[in-house]
Amino acid sequence: MTAQEILSLLVSFPVLGGESNASIANWIEQYLTTHKVDFQNVHDHKANKRSIHCRIGPPVDGGVILSGHMDVVPVQGQPWSTDPFTLTEKSDSKLYARGSCDMKGFIACCLAVLPEMVKADLKRPIYFAFSYDEEIGCLAAPALAANINSYYSEQPKYAIIGEPSMMQPITGQKGIVIYKTTVNGSAGHSSRIKTEVSAIFESARLILWLEEKMNRLIEAGHIDQRFDPPHTTLHVGKFDKSGIAPNVVSDSATFHWDVRVIPKDDCRAILAEFNAYCAELIKEKQKLFSEFDIVTTEAHSNVPPLDTPDKLEVVEFIKGLVDNQELGAVSYAAEAGQFSEAGFQSVICGPGDIAQAHRANEFVSIEQLELGVKMIRRLVEKQS
Repeated sequence: MTAQEILSLLVSFPVLGGESNASIANWIEQYLTTHKVDFQNVHDHKANKRSIHCRIGPPVDGGVILSGHMDVVPVQGQPWSTDPFTLTEKSDSKLYARGSCDMKGFIACCLAVLPEMVKADLKRPIYFAFSYDEEIGCLAAPALAANINSYYSEQPKYAIIGEPSMMQPITGQKGIVIYKTTVNGSAGHSSRIKTEVSAIFESARLILWLEEKMNRLIEAGHIDQRFDPPHTTLHVGKFDKSGIAPNVVSDSATFHWDVRVIPKDDCRAILAEFNAYCAELIKEKQKLFSEFDIVTTEAHSNVPPLDTPDKLEVVEFIKGLVDNQELGAVSYAAEAGQFSEAGFQSVICGPGDIAQAHRANEFVSIEQLELGVKMIRRLVEKQS
């Protein structure tokens, strides 16, 4: 089967992040079985979702992991001009469907080259590592990477995460975490605002603190020009559960905020500083209202950044697989940082443009798909 034929099947499984991925996992496992490749599963705690990993080649050190995720984001409310779960080729030589770019295109490339891998005289192994729930927080990758480390007697060396990068080697990725902050204030008549504690007013102070913290990091020189923007960002994207009427002091407010860190910054350090500011505010406002409180919880697990130094061997290795030799960095979150933390020298490189991800009429070009196959064929040659 060609990569395009496999992609046509993969996009037909409308598995969203958070849902059971049994349908697409079953098909991939059947495909692996057809080619006599043994595989292992890493289940979630409910056993209705699973990651897949397998090895092609001998059990020796120096292997390369090819990693991608099986889930996609929703299409509801988006103005698609074609069926998002049917691969549609148009006259512009682009393949339209949800997940065609992000990132079933890469998985299709891996599976298309699998028959050649099985027949090749590999001296060092190639691994597939396909995860679930990447789109809701990169939830499965840590357990998947840990299981690869513990299951095989040998040690894989490199990990290539096939997120869409237009086949450019990516050695830097921002980390991300999302927090939910809830403020408990006192309800009362709005004319008594100076004797009540408005949850909305106090939330506004906290939100301004977050913006000011971002600006302080920039002013302090926390800059990494590889990224766009070249600094850590703090952003409040959702405000809810706040107030019942214009003339009633709000006794509750909740807002959600994300932190996207460059590798030199630390989400946990920023949270600790935020919590210290909250503690001061709580102490002050409890003089007016003893039950005033601020509670911040993690709504999206901490995904670490990727910062692969140019001197690491994986950098020259990936350059030997692709035509584009210019290294890059991306501001989106991916599983690469997690594979790096697990001990694998990691890079991002895959077909498609991230600008097409998560939007209506998502596509991957046929040319990009062919370049993805070309990279993996070169990998087979290099490992043989």
